[in-house]
Amino acid sequence: MSLFSKILSKLGIGEAQADTPAAAPSTSATDTATPAGSTAPAGGAAPISQVDVTAKLDALAAQKGEQLNWKTSIVDLLKLLDLDSSLAARQELAKELNCPADKLGDSAQMNMWLHKAVLQKLADNGGNVPADLL
Repeated sequence: MSLFSKILSKLGIGEAQADTPAAAPSTSATDTATPAGSTAPAGGAAPISQVDVTAKLDALAAQKGEQLNWKTSIVDLLKLLDLDSSLAARQELAKELNCPADKLGDSAQMNMWLHKAVLQKLADNGGNVPADLL
């Protein structure tokens, strides 16, 4: 499972729901609404219930013992989701999301690009992300 898929899964967004065995029983509630309209589970999941990314992440942050500024830091966002936030993991995620080569060589530029790219991809996959974070 790719790192971005893990992010989606942790937030309960889109395709990640179909990839996880725990999601299979929950789809029975929507089975009556999706079989005729969709062949891919991700296509049926996002329109039915869009995930409020800000609310989910703020709730997770409130439960953590440390202050994590997920709204501006990709490292803190990954830590908040209990995912690997090492440079190697962030480089892997940046490559997965097609980060420009010139940004991969500079970790600060890569981190800024990556944070925006992750939030945009969350929005693209059914997450409700405020425009000021994109």
